[in-house]
Amino acid sequence: MTVAQPRSLFRTTFRTVFSLLLVFQLILIATTVYYVVLPMAHRSADDLAALLIQSARTWVELPPETRKDFELELMQQHQFLLFDDATPLPPRSAPLPYLQLLDDALSARLDEPTSVKITDLDTTWFWAEINAGGKLIRIGFPRARLHTAPTKMLLVTLLAALLLSLLVAYLMARRITRPLAHFVRAAQHIGDGAPLEKMPDSDIQEFAALTETFNQLSQRVSELLANRTTLLAGISHDLRTPLARMRLAVEMLPESEHKQAARLRRDIDDMNVLIGEFLALSRDLQQETQKLQSLHTLLQTLVEDARTHGAQIEYAADDSVQLLVRPLALRRVLSNLLGNALRYGAGQPVHIETARSGQSVVVRILDRGPGIPPQELDKVFRPFYRVESSRSADTGGSGLGLAIVRQLCTANGWQVALHAREGGGTIAELKLAVSEPEQRQP
Repeated sequence: MTVAQPRSLFRTTFRTVFSLLLVFQLILIATTVYYVVLPMAHRSADDLAALLIQSARTWVELPPETRKDFELELMQQHQFLLFDDATPLPPRSAPLPYLQLLDDALSARLDEPTSVKITDLDTTWFWAEINAGGKLIRIGFPRARLHTAPTKMLLVTLLAALLLSLLVAYLMARRITRPLAHFVRAAQHIGDGAPLEKMPDSDIQEFAALTETFNQLSQRVSELLANRTTLLAGISHDLRTPLARMRLAVEMLPESEHKQAARLRRDIDDMNVLIGEFLALSRDLQQETQKLQSLHTLLQTLVEDARTHGAQIEYAADDSVQLLVRPLALRRVLSNLLGNALRYGAGQPVHIETARSGQSVVVRILDRGPGIPPQELDKVFRPFYRVESSRSADTGGSGLGLAIVRQLCTANGWQVALHAREGGGTIAELKLAVSEPEQRQP
């Protein structure tokens, strides 16, 4: 069954708030147009229709010698032009909402279908043809007289609503998710085993309570980790003394108990190995100072040490890779991974590879051993867990090597994984961040 990918809280919040705000803005615009703009437009069109009809009828009733003065007054007062016995104009084709309202108002007052026509005399003019006193009177006004641009108004309003909704949604989503991002980074910091500074207080009540709880949790986790390391080192150290006394007692056994003494010596040696692993882990978990470390130098040292004991290792690396790391912890991780490859590699040569991957470097240690079943690849990182077919006690493994590797990688923010190697064997892969000076090199 396919598992759905988790959705971003920021995107989800942003889309939700933006959609609601945009719907609210559109409803507000629609109600304003319907209940305010349209009634005003109807009233304006009706008043204009009444004025046009009254002007035409008044002009017909005036004596011919006074009509020129009336026409001049119409132009000066109302920007109207009036013509007598004009030839009818062709029908209007441009869809203008206000002219439709004016058509309805004229038709209602004249009791006959009337349509305003359009001509372009340098600027656009609107004309109403009115029958008055047996004459066809054409009376018109320029478009500039209306002083309105409804299309532009709607576009600007919609654009303003869209931008305002985007801005408000972004600010609200950021306001909600930004503190959560701080908590995520802080939780990852704690998970890496690094000390965490106190989270700053928030002015939001719910986040303030969460911050206080988180700070208390962080303090308790830090104390538990410190107590664990101290307890681990103390117990391991204190066990050395009784083991030494036991070893001395075994050495003093008579020759008749030689076979039993040999078994006891092996048990004591195994216990010493385990205690040594615990002591090394307690030291490595302590926060040592980070230093620039040449990966090639470290790997070359480990390879040469292993070769002195007869190990077969093939290795070539880039001298330029520099890492800002805790050297003892990194040496411990690489030593354990290399030791596992040599111990369980069935006597075949072990290969070490390094490769750059963006701002990281990947170290791969490849062996030709019996390999690890796919379902066991993650389980072998558990303390004392062994794959019986290849990780038996006879090989000398303590069951802590990979557990220590996982602990150190988690504490230092590194990534470690095991993969099956094509053709047989195992690939141990360690991913490390390249230091800042190295990242700036071209």
